[in-house]
Amino acid sequence: MALPQQDHDELAISDSGKQNYLIPFILVTSLFFLWGLANSLNGTLVKQFQTALDLQRWQANIVETAFYLGYFIMALPAGYVMKKLGYKMGILLGLILYAAGAFLFYPAAEVRMYSFFLAALFLIASGIAFLETAANLYVTVLGDPKKGDFRLNLAQSFNGISIILGPVIGGFFIFSDKEYTREMIQALPAAEAEAIRISQASSVQMPYLLIGAVVAFVAVLFAITKMPEVGVKTKEVADSTKITIAGLLKNKHLTLGIIAQFCNVGAQVSLWGNFVDLKIDLAKESNLWIVQQIYQTTSDMSATQIASFHASFAFVLFMFGRFIGTYFMGKHASNKILGIYSIGAVVSLVIAIMGGGVIAVVALMMVYFFQSIMFPTIFALACKDLGEGSKLASSLIIMSIVGGALIPPIAAALFKVSTGAALVVPLICFVFIVYYSYKGYEISTKTVN
Repeated sequence: MALPQQDHDELAISDSGKQNYLIPFILVTSLFFLWGLANSLNGTLVKQFQTALDLQRWQANIVETAFYLGYFIMALPAGYVMKKLGYKMGILLGLILYAAGAFLFYPAAEVRMYSFFLAALFLIASGIAFLETAANLYVTVLGDPKKGDFRLNLAQSFNGISIILGPVIGGFFIFSDKEYTREMIQALPAAEAEAIRISQASSVQMPYLLIGAVVAFVAVLFAITKMPEVGVKTKEVADSTKITIAGLLKNKHLTLGIIAQFCNVGAQVSLWGNFVDLKIDLAKESNLWIVQQIYQTTSDMSATQIASFHASFAFVLFMFGRFIGTYFMGKHASNKILGIYSIGAVVSLVIAIMGGGVIAVVALMMVYFFQSIMFPTIFALACKDLGEGSKLASSLIIMSIVGGALIPPIAAALFKVSTGAALVVPLICFVFIVYYSYKGYEISTKTVN
């Protein structure tokens, strides 16, 4: 997920001479594509590991836990490295960690050790934490300061494209044409079951080897390209050393914003990681006409492959939701747009829980649309009017991404009860965001030290 820009109005390229920033901009923009791809492939892994590694659904969801723990643990160290060594070195370190994690998928699939896969995912996420910390700010200062927001939106569009591609890669290159479930494989003779699991595990090797190679290639390009460094443009007005976490948390809108972001990411990952299973649970035989037309699905494809293309189309709705929401935010208060979108997510989930079949699948896909603006909007509302405290506050909000590690296993465990019971978890999360949109965002105390 792309993190919002932070206090970049105080920063600028330290080079005083004129320079063509096109190549550096293209390279930094590629980072948005790369981390979006890793995020969107996690849902494919959650489904694939259930058969390849003989895991229950809640166990497979630990994929998300390992991934988002990487974000949580590396958020502050990434900022420290950027400050001490510069943005280019931080990006290079992030790319190295990302590539190393992707390459580790090959031996992990050979030995089929779940802990090995989780360690690889943790490395990938750790690398992405560095990339996100640098890229969102970097891209805004590579050129005319007045066009910084335009460059950021342009770069983020590539993040959206890669998110859509993730499930497509899963459908074509990872999921088998023949449908297997964990129960089906357990009923087979031991030798046949083992052969299927080996085949299922090895299917992730080539996609991640290719991703690792691309990431390594981008790292080489960064290493040989002269990248301008970011320096301080104006002096700090306030003494940031006097700002404390305890003082910041006295700001009610920040504290509630951290909780809202925790809920938002937790709900998002719960749905993204389990969408393929959810689609199969709710409407296994259904194939929406628009999905069939766009992705040219056929009756020869397995239910899992077809479900992955539905997941890809849900990400298309996510992109539309972001564009539409951004347009209306230019005309109305952002908290009101957030409120409308969060109510839409609640209503959509209620329909999915109460209904079934195609209607429930469409309702789940609409949740993607309504959730599209939540991360950046909650971020901005929570940091509002904090002055110098916004720097530390932004780190606290970034750390709330750990909701993506803690909430999904709870939702996955409830699948044992029913699909509806599992969906209650993200529903509760969105209800809290509704509250934050209309009441919790209000600024009552302004204490930052």
